[in-house]
Amino acid sequence: MRLISLVNAALVIVVLFFLVFERDSLFSFAGRAEAEASPEVASESGEVVDVDQATIGVVALRSTAREIDSAVLLRGQTKANRQVEVLAETTSTVISEPKRKGTFVEAGDLLCELDPGTRPASLAEAKAAKLEAQSRIPEAEARLEEAHARVAEAEINLTAANKLSDSGFGSETRRISSEAAMRTAEAGIKTAEAGLEATRAGIEAATAEVKAAEREIDRQTITAPFKGLLESDTAELGSLMQPGALCATVIQLDPIKLVGFVPETEVNRIIVGTEATAQLVTGLQVSGRVTFLSRSADETTRTFEVEITVPNPELAIRDGQTADIRISAAGAKAHFLPQSALTLSNNGQLGVRTIGQSNVVDFQPVVLLRDTAEGVWVGGLPETVDIIVIGQEFVTRGVTVEPTYREASK
Repeated sequence: MRLISLVNAALVIVVLFFLVFERDSLFSFAGRAEAEASPEVASESGEVVDVDQATIGVVALRSTAREIDSAVLLRGQTKANRQVEVLAETTSTVISEPKRKGTFVEAGDLLCELDPGTRPASLAEAKAAKLEAQSRIPEAEARLEEAHARVAEAEINLTAANKLSDSGFGSETRRISSEAAMRTAEAGIKTAEAGLEATRAGIEAATAEVKAAEREIDRQTITAPFKGLLESDTAELGSLMQPGALCATVIQLDPIKLVGFVPETEVNRIIVGTEATAQLVTGLQVSGRVTFLSRSADETTRTFEVEITVPNPELAIRDGQTADIRISAAGAKAHFLPQSALTLSNNGQLGVRTIGQSNVVDFQPVVLLRDTAEGVWVGGLPETVDIIVIGQEFVTRGVTVEPTYREASK
């Protein structure tokens, strides 16, 4: 056993000696051309490579560009279409049984009912004051008519006094007295008119007090502002409500919104009204339309908010779920390749290695349009191109290869 081990070790040493120190002689013995006799070309890294070395076998894909929907891809979340905290507007005690969160409510459904207290009495008092003010209207109108009659009488007396005075049958004192009576009667009209306006103002003030009392009574019943779900319990029976105290939180989930943020390089590709789809983290696929695109960028991220409205009749979509959003945009020509076909140049540029004339390798940069589980869609390549999909990491630009072609994926 020791002799065999020693023999194996000796053979390994001999093989390593020839591979390391006598490599050229070994390759010549094996029938390969010497390096000095082969033409040289520059690789993509700038190094000189020998193209007459034994050709390398690679697997290539003959790809033809296809029209695809160059969608805008976003990461976003679901958001309730409407959400409001229903607050109390007055001070009183809750006298209604609470509704539990998750309860479905229609617009106008009672959420919290408050104790009316003395508010009905205040309303009755305001209505009585209004009736009293209205009853003063006939008296004020009668005073105005009386004032007008006195003016007419004073005008007749003044005319007669002027005629008698002019003919010498009346004294000057009587004429002056008639003029004073005339001015007094005219002042009486203004007083009566002011009294009538004051009475009408009193009616308006009483009417306003009635409306205020009625509004105060209306505040005793707090109702749902729209159709939706209770996100919180309504106020507990017997609790004291102050202005601004929370009665309940109501959210509307049908329809629901998908909210994402678009980078400024992509914002011009989105049009309001465009179709959009999304996949939630639960796997649910949904579709809707873009209903809002912000005109102002976020100061920190330099992105623009976009909203997509999605029907949610069964309320299967909840508020705050993460979603991968895909917004339709103008189509583009692209090649569908396996992800492993992508490589980097020595400058760090993303691209693929292609096969040109005489099976010589070339490097072409690409633009990544879409990434899927099955492969990637890339642009920036000719209409038809042969792409190395296996072995591209072992060859460089200018190397001659022996390709084996495989069928393109559908």
